[in-house]
Amino acid sequence: MSEKVDILAMQPSELAHWLVSELGQKPFRARQVFAWLHQRGATQFSQMTDLSKGLREQLEAKAHIVGLRLDRTERSMDGTIKYRFVTEDGRGIESVYMPFEKRKTLCVSSQVGCAMGCKFCLTAQMGFVRHLKPSEILSQVYTVNGLLKSEGLPGERPLSNRPLSNLVFMGMGEPLHNLLGLSKALRLLLCEDGLHFSMRHVTVSTSGLPEALLRLAQAINIKLAISLNASTDEQRSQLMPVNRKWGLKKLMEACQQLPLKPGQRLTFSYVLFKGINDSDEDALRLAAWVRKIPSKVNLIAYNANEGLPFESPSPERIERFRTLLEERHCSVFVRGSKGADISAACGQLAVLPPKEREGG
Repeated sequence: MSEKVDILAMQPSELAHWLVSELGQKPFRARQVFAWLHQRGATQFSQMTDLSKGLREQLEAKAHIVGLRLDRTERSMDGTIKYRFVTEDGRGIESVYMPFEKRKTLCVSSQVGCAMGCKFCLTAQMGFVRHLKPSEILSQVYTVNGLLKSEGLPGERPLSNRPLSNLVFMGMGEPLHNLLGLSKALRLLLCEDGLHFSMRHVTVSTSGLPEALLRLAQAINIKLAISLNASTDEQRSQLMPVNRKWGLKKLMEACQQLPLKPGQRLTFSYVLFKGINDSDEDALRLAAWVRKIPSKVNLIAYNANEGLPFESPSPERIERFRTLLEERHCSVFVRGSKGADISAACGQLAVLPPKEREGG
C-alpha cells in the first residue's frame, strides 16, 4: 500500500493536479478542499461537510492531514501565550502568541532544536533534531488562529476568520537552514485562497546564512531580520559559531545585495550582553556596518537563561548605546521582550523529550 500524501503541504496547483489525476475529481474541488485546509483549519476530512461522502472517503484513503498535538499552554502576566506542541513522531516544539495594541503576532518555529549553536540561546542547547515539515509549520499557525477565534480576545468585537495579523519566524530553529520547508509554508500562508497574510506582516529572522538569505529574498517578498549581536568577527564567532563560516563582511555584502523595494528596510537585531558587546566602541562599529543599508536596528536586552553565563546591561548603558547609534543617523529602537515569566522571550524556547520532562 502506497504512503498517504501530505495534503496540507500541497500548493494550489499541486492539489488540483492530484485531485484530478489520482482521484478523478473535477478541478473546482481543489478550491473547496484548499479552503477547508487553509482557511478553516480542518484537521479531519470528516469536517469538510460540503464535500460528498465519496470524495471524503477517497481523501481519507489516499491523503493525510499532517498536524501537531497541542500538549501544553502557558499564559504570561503580559498576555503572551506559549504553546507546546508534539509532532507525530513525538518531538516537542514551542510557539508564542504575543498580543500588542495594533497587532496580534505569532512567533513560529521552523525546526526541532537548532544546529547554529548560539551560546546564549536555550534552543541551541537541544542540538539539532530535524527540520519541521511545511505542514508542521502551518499547523502552528492554523491551530493558534483557530484557538483565538474560538476563545475570543479580551475587549474585542467578534473576530474575523484570521485574528492573527503578524507572523515572525523567530521561534525554535534557524528558518533558512530549513529553506525548502519554510518557502513552501510561506507561499501557502501568503496565498489569497488561504489565510492570506500580507507580505508586510511576515518576518523571517536568520542568524546569517548569506546564500539562503539571497535565495529566499529573490523568491518571496517578505520582511527579513538579521540577528547580528556583535560588532566584530571575534565577538560574533564566540557568541554565534555560524559566523566562523560566514563572517560579518560576507553577511553584510549579502545584505547589500538584497532586492529591497522602495521604502523597504532590513531589520538588524542586536541582543545586548553586559561587558561583551555593549561598549561605546561596539555602538560605533555597529553604526558603520548598518548605516549604508536601508535598515533599522532593534536593540534587545538579553533575557536571562538559567545555567548560561550572560547578563543584561543596565538601562543606562542600553540608552547610551541607543543614543550613539541615533547620533550616527541609524534608525534604532529598544525592543521590549514579552513572556519572560513563562520562558517565552527571545532565546528562551526549548523542549526536552517527553520522557525527560516527566522524569522517566
